[in-house]
Amino acid sequence: MPADTIYALSSGGLPSGVAVIRVSGPHTRSALEQICDEIPPARQAALKSIRNRNGSVLDQGLVLYFPAPASFTGEDCAELQVHGGRAVVDAILSELSSLPGLKHAEAGEFSRRAFHNGKLDLVEIEGLADLITAETEMQRRLAQEHSSGKLSALYQGWARRLTHARAMIEAELDFADEDDVPGSVAARIWADMRVLKDEIADHLSGVGVAEIIRDGLKIVIAGEPNAGKSSLLNYLAKRDVAIVTDVAGTTRDVLSVDLSLAGFSVRLFDTAGLRQTEDIVEKEGIRRAYVTLAEADIVLLLADTPVGFMQLTSSEEGKPVLRVGTKVDRDPVLWDKADADVLISTITGAGMDRLIAVLTSYLPDVSGKSAMSLPSRKRHVSCLQQAHSALEMSFAQFDSGLDIQAEFLRQASDALGRITGRVDVEDLLDVIFSEFCIGK
Repeated sequence: MPADTIYALSSGGLPSGVAVIRVSGPHTRSALEQICDEIPPARQAALKSIRNRNGSVLDQGLVLYFPAPASFTGEDCAELQVHGGRAVVDAILSELSSLPGLKHAEAGEFSRRAFHNGKLDLVEIEGLADLITAETEMQRRLAQEHSSGKLSALYQGWARRLTHARAMIEAELDFADEDDVPGSVAARIWADMRVLKDEIADHLSGVGVAEIIRDGLKIVIAGEPNAGKSSLLNYLAKRDVAIVTDVAGTTRDVLSVDLSLAGFSVRLFDTAGLRQTEDIVEKEGIRRAYVTLAEADIVLLLADTPVGFMQLTSSEEGKPVLRVGTKVDRDPVLWDKADADVLISTITGAGMDRLIAVLTSYLPDVSGKSAMSLPSRKRHVSCLQQAHSALEMSFAQFDSGLDIQAEFLRQASDALGRITGRVDVEDLLDVIFSEFCIGK
């Protein structure tokens, strides 16, 4: 157990209606005795006066005490729920800093102690970090699945199956002549290992969905100058993000705005009009437009006349491209339904519901019961790929002996263990916990 007791404001920016100050460590109890006179009953909120060393009242608030190990960190913990004024919080934090054995917490230090004390594994902790920063409903659901331990349970179940398989192999190698040792290992474990390999492969197929949930769907608006790209961006954003004029080439750089669409995060990009030009600044904007197009998940190709749809470069081939006819309020007769996938007007709003419905159809279907048990981080994906490859190598070594096959099963087990933090992850901890805010 760490010698220091840590404290920090855990409830975010000030001023606020209520501020929560968290304390964790071996000196928590003595700290409460000094600032609150007495310890409230365990896990029961009690209204207490919070005093400084001279006995002056700093504030009055609810105090909760969580004795170890039944706390978030697994240590003695306390929470002070006080008024959220800056002067109040500063005074209490200053008083805590003067107490022996107490220090201000670093970013993620409470969660790090929870990990070291076995209260949470790395997947749960990363899910907790994602839950704090979630901005859309799908991000919340994905983070909740991870922070609740459901994904960890899946990985731990796979690890147990690998451990059982390795145990059976060891038994056959060491005690092949004993009557109480199961017979052919191949008949008992390799069928399950093949099923496990397929389960991991199926799990990895959800990487694309998880990326869309976490990072958002990238939608790029492209087209010739004055096709209505910036007007569409402003309409969808419900504010003036981009400058709109009748002058061709007004947009010189890539602009973006984050939206929520059907619970998913969507990042919408407005790009420079694509045309031949000698203007150096506009030419750079067009270059950046093509770079952005190459990274797009969906391309909205805009034109204000039926003949205005330009051909995209080969780098955009294979991506969904929606041909959007714009400014239909000016001359509706000009357009035929076959001329474009969607016809819109940002002035009247015509066709916008249809455009949003089409875009929504490209979002992944997460209606399944286990749809949120998805690998959402690159390190998860890397470890799962290593486990899958190790299983494949184990199957390929049937002619090399059970001991070689068992070694590849061990590698697969270690790869799964690194996801949850059960194996060799010390070098990852600083990176993971640095993502947290102070006080969590």
